[in-house]
Amino acid sequence: MASKVYFADMRTNSKRNLLDKTAILFDLAGLGEIIEKNDLVALKLHVGEPGNLAFVAPPFVRRIVEKVREKGGKPFLTDSNTLYVGRRANAVDHMISAYENGFSYATVGAPFVVADGLNGHEYVKVPVQGKKLKETRIGAAIAHADALIAITHFKGHEATGFGGVFKNIGMGSASRTGKQEQHSDVRPRVNPKICTRCGRCLKWCPAGAITQGPDKIAVIDSSRCIGCAECTITCTNGAIAINWVEGQKGALQEKMVEYAMGVLNTKPGKAGFISFVMNVSPECDCANWNDAPIVPNIGILASQDPVALDQACIDLVNAAPALPNSRLEKDLHAGDKFGAIHKGVDWHTQLSYAEELGLGRREYELVKIDR
Repeated sequence: MASKVYFADMRTNSKRNLLDKTAILFDLAGLGEIIEKNDLVALKLHVGEPGNLAFVAPPFVRRIVEKVREKGGKPFLTDSNTLYVGRRANAVDHMISAYENGFSYATVGAPFVVADGLNGHEYVKVPVQGKKLKETRIGAAIAHADALIAITHFKGHEATGFGGVFKNIGMGSASRTGKQEQHSDVRPRVNPKICTRCGRCLKWCPAGAITQGPDKIAVIDSSRCIGCAECTITCTNGAIAINWVEGQKGALQEKMVEYAMGVLNTKPGKAGFISFVMNVSPECDCANWNDAPIVPNIGILASQDPVALDQACIDLVNAAPALPNSRLEKDLHAGDKFGAIHKGVDWHTQLSYAEELGLGRREYELVKIDR
């Protein structure tokens, strides 16, 4: 039986704006039904690296906070610390970044709690039965929450093709050691013919694995590289490409899905998902910039099936016209938009594996709400 995915497009009128549509989707998808009185409800989102403006806007989050409160829940915003050097690698910087991007209590009506604590060491070991992992390290605040609602900005991703629900909860809920475990098979490689010797990648490498040779061309020490892949998006010239450990091309996506399974194992019957297909940038929100959207804004989707939701988002993006002044300007007629941007990354891996693990179904029924 196909899973239901509820969809609201961008059209509005004087009686129903996009915030109203968000609330309607919340109800139609049954997200309120997973919440009991006094539940501590984790709203898992990405607050955006300062300088990046593609993340889900705080007013949308506030409306979801209000819906959770209507059901008697106690909502809190959350995300785990990052692996790379930036402004979200520890709880102090992470919270300041959240406030700068508009996620203050005054704005959204809920506190922001860093899931894995001050420096990424507060996590819960959750067992899983996956091909790659038997145990995951989930940020403690997320693992201990009574219920979870994933608020996802749907966009591209340099290492997984696209970033949807599984990127949000699998990678995003993992502690810093969990993130490193997922990235362990990624080995970026520098193309010396393209490198402009700017040195930007050196500043973003958390392991100090990148240096400049005598000719100032970037050099990556594979023995020190932890595979976070942030250098690939930090390099705006495309001189650093993802390289995979032999035979492990899809390993990152499989581990990411297994981490998502770890999160969902702590929330049986208590997880819901809402995704915003707006400002569909070619890369993730972890960079301190965002490139032009690759398609027009499409809308908002919600479901209790994360696999169906991600599949529906992909299908809507692929059916939408490509924008000429974007990374797709040379591939305007590409049937697989994220495949055209991130060549060599098969995004199907995460969805087929999630379905194999019983986390949902790729077959779905799209239910469009009235304007």
